Amino acid sequence: MPPPSRPLVYYWEYLLYIVIVLSITVANLFAIRQSELKRFMAFSSISQAGYIMLAVVGNSQAGIAALTYYVLVYIVANMAVFTVINVVEQKNGGRTDMAAYNGFYQTNPKLSFLMTLSLFSLAGIPPFAGMFSKFFVFMAAAEQGSAAAYFVVFVALVNTVISLYYYLLIVKAMYITKTDTPLPTFQSDLNTKAALAICTVGVALFGVWLPN
Repeated sequence: MPPPSRPLVYYWEYLLYIVIVLSITVANLFAIRQSELKRFMAFSSISQAGYIMLAVVGNSQAGIAALTYYVLVYIVANMAVFTVINVVEQKNGGRTDMAAYNGFYQTNPKLSFLMTLSLFSLAGIPPFAGMFSKFFVFMAAAEQGSAAAYFVVFVALVNTVISLYYYLLIVKAMYITKTDTPLPTFQSDLNTKAALAICTVGVALFGVWLPN
């Protein structure tokens, strides 16, 4: 008598684990190698997608709440970063490399602060909203209770530390790296100011509003 076959969902679960680990790890490794910020943020987005999928592992109400919260925090923080990148690109002759942000805080402190706030949230640095979103995702995944789920959560935690390094590289360029020719001071247009204000408010509100 042949052994009973396992349900298809069993195999999909482990396939999901593999996709999550590869998405987060490979994207982080490629992100570290980037000096061009648009490509850098593209790999960062792939990594963030892995964290979003991690919330699905728990297959519970907590996982759904964590997934929703993570997506909301990610959207506002990512939009803020890309808005700043777009503005700098327009004001700096189309440059989007990290060196273009050297000394950025000296001439444009407000944009530097908003960029830092959003990057810290994406990195999951406390007490920013991204830290809470990652925490809830990890907790939801750990509720699954299997050794495989714990391993995936561990890998995600290690990759969070790796991501801190490459997000802080941008902050270092803006605040620490010296240059004789920083990007001159400029004023953003009204639409850009409104978009950044909405994103900043979103990051701040999600930092104090936590899912039940």
